[in-house]
Amino acid sequence: MPNASARPKHGRRTRRRRREDPARNELVSSSLESAQQCLFSQDYGTAFVHYLLVLNLAPEFKDFARESFRFTLFKWADELDSVGRIQDLFSCYEQALELFPADEVILNSMGEHLFRMGFRDEAAGHFFKALKLKPDYPEARENFYRVANWLVERWHFLMLNDHGRNRKYQQAIQKAVRGGCSTVLDIGTGTGILGMCAKKAGAAEVYACELSKTMYELACDVVTANGMDGAIKILHMKSLEMEVPKDIPHRVTLVVTETVDAGLFGEGIIESLIHAWHHLLLPPRTKETESKEASETGRVIPAGATVFAMAVECLEIRRHNKLCVSEVGGLSMTEAEHLRSPVSCSPEPDDSMEPYTTERLSRLPGGYTALTDPLTVLHIDFNDVQELEGLTSRPVQRVRIPVVQRGELDALAVWFQLHLDEDSSLSTGPQEDTCWEQAIYPEHCAKGFLLKPGDDLIVEVSCKDAYLRLCSVAVLRDGQEIHLGKYPNPWNSTSLVPNPELDLCSALASLQTDQNHHKDLCMLECSEMALLNNSDYHQRFGSALSKLVARLRNGSQSPGLGVQPEPAELLYVLDVSEGFSLLSLMAAGQGQVKAFSSVEKSKQQDVLKRLARANRIPEQNLEFWLSHTEDDQGVLQRPSREKLWSAIMLDCVETCGLVRQKLMEKASLARCLLERGGRVFPHKLVVHGMLVESDTLLLESAVQGHEPTLGFNIAPFINQFTVPVHVFLDFSTLACRHLSEAVELFVLDLMDANANYTNREVRVQATSPGRITAIPFWYHIFLDEDISVSTLSPNSHWKQAAVVLQQPLEVRAGEEVRLSVKVHNSTISIMAAVVVVA
Repeated sequence: MPNASARPKHGRRTRRRRREDPARNELVSSSLESAQQCLFSQDYGTAFVHYLLVLNLAPEFKDFARESFRFTLFKWADELDSVGRIQDLFSCYEQALELFPADEVILNSMGEHLFRMGFRDEAAGHFFKALKLKPDYPEARENFYRVANWLVERWHFLMLNDHGRNRKYQQAIQKAVRGGCSTVLDIGTGTGILGMCAKKAGAAEVYACELSKTMYELACDVVTANGMDGAIKILHMKSLEMEVPKDIPHRVTLVVTETVDAGLFGEGIIESLIHAWHHLLLPPRTKETESKEASETGRVIPAGATVFAMAVECLEIRRHNKLCVSEVGGLSMTEAEHLRSPVSCSPEPDDSMEPYTTERLSRLPGGYTALTDPLTVLHIDFNDVQELEGLTSRPVQRVRIPVVQRGELDALAVWFQLHLDEDSSLSTGPQEDTCWEQAIYPEHCAKGFLLKPGDDLIVEVSCKDAYLRLCSVAVLRDGQEIHLGKYPNPWNSTSLVPNPELDLCSALASLQTDQNHHKDLCMLECSEMALLNNSDYHQRFGSALSKLVARLRNGSQSPGLGVQPEPAELLYVLDVSEGFSLLSLMAAGQGQVKAFSSVEKSKQQDVLKRLARANRIPEQNLEFWLSHTEDDQGVLQRPSREKLWSAIMLDCVETCGLVRQKLMEKASLARCLLERGGRVFPHKLVVHGMLVESDTLLLESAVQGHEPTLGFNIAPFINQFTVPVHVFLDFSTLACRHLSEAVELFVLDLMDANANYTNREVRVQATSPGRITAIPFWYHIFLDEDISVSTLSPNSHWKQAAVVLQQPLEVRAGEEVRLSVKVHNSTISIMAAVVVVA
């Protein structure tokens, strides 16, 4: 606890003021004493009130009381948070910031509360202010880096660096403006680049709207820096809330937008354009109004889009969406048939499912095989409001896609061509070098379905909730329809024999099965499905656990000569993995082991119970400890007062490639709860890295100058949100040149705190000349001294991360590079410098 009894050293002026107002001085003194007493009795709310009184009456006490005031504020805020008094909590922070507006610690703490409650924009503002005040403040820097990924998603950098995309939009806008579209609305303006294109082209009036507070403020700064302040009116609101003349004085002649995602409609472009046509745009040009001037009609850029789809075989997509193995860590998985990813599409909307995920097909590990040629599945005209309004009521359309290549159906890959106007378009296809990913609609057929040339894949296309939905429903083979998921063996000749009565019975049975199947489905995140399919990880973990259990049993059963050994006591194992984990079940299967699982969701617990029964693991050997606690902080508890844990399993590395937050604090607590000879799993993390040259990482991390952004000054503003550590990286497919061999960067020992360090200097010899732009890093996870797994292995469910240098570093072959590696909490920072030899 801070020293609340200290007194400030007063100067002459302060002593004179105290003599002038003895009543005030008495009140200040008594309040300080009361604050101290309240702190010792842990009455933080009353202590906070006393400190507010003191610091408002006697501002000269601020320097000496700052530390105690912070301590009181944070303790009181935690209490308010725990009982849900959120308004009071933020009121306390506001009062604190009135007293200490430039206190980086208070700003950072308030930002943490805001972020936990979902106020990301506001949290980022507080972290950003804290860093402005103290650029080397590590807590604020780590918090800002994490929240920056939410506020300014990485695709913003890729998009702004995509000169081809920017140039085509600029040309289409110039053509429209010079053709008479003099009033422009930019919907979802982002950095403001499209609105600035319109103004530069000569538009008389330009309006823009942006919902994100962070992006709105950024756009205002960008517009001002480019000399267009006052020439472009930017509104912080959704376009759906805009009205004429309340927000803009009259209807506009042109709407420009790029509110499209990989699945085209996922960012709400249909709804926003329907609203714009009814409330913000002049009527469109029709045959009846062809004689009207462009200034009297409305139009949209982009003018429309064409959607393409093709079927693909891809092991990477498969293992992230369905169970591909029959055994995991020695456990039979026959009772896990209802596990699947939450990415599944059907013509009927389902809030529990995502209709698609996204991937850059050209970067998928192991690649993919196109089983069909691309086929047009949808065309939409954004300048036809009736067509937009009718999209969601369109009947489900059946499309037949001819199969040209033999292979297992894993997904439909979807992309589109965005028609900016009649002359110019952008493609998001897998062969294009653009900022776009493709939409992936995975196939969940449990046994897989093997397509062959001559087949027709039947796909249902719909947009009932303004989301593009594609669902593979059947295969047409030799004139017969084979319904996917209803015939487990497509090569069974009996299933191809026409039999109306049998087909009717099968259809009725399938309807009932589908209903029950949907009811029993258990959703896992895609990364959790990939973890289940990581056989190597589970096999190695099982081996390390078996060694530990055998050693502990042998140590507890060492009877003297002629003495019969006593029955083995139960060993207690705790799994605190994030999300779904089989590790506790594997431990319970060791025999005489009581395992405690961290799995919280009831359906996932049911799956583990079914697996336990199927693998003949006694029910009493597995317990779900989070079901019996309301305190999320009680993560590491003893099973009883008499017994300590034999093993505690920690989830150390996030799927994205970063060390989990507060890992070392958890490891420290875990060590205190182990019985003699017990272990923390894993034993240690050895972090490896490599020098690389990669323009791709530069483009994905920051806007590279003014040229890609058409000469507009945008880079300095958006690059404030640059995050030095690039996550979800797949090193095996990253476009880069290796400039060194892999080296050990540092070690995190979870069993020996004295073996760890926070700073280390590593010297690396360059094997090739080039520009060092990044240092990708990954982990060797040692389960014990001999058994380890690598997050770089081909079948790993983990991705890698990379530190991207702010300034590329030129290096020649044979030169030494000094890497200064720092680890703070779970954040890794690396600085590089060429070693100059005297």
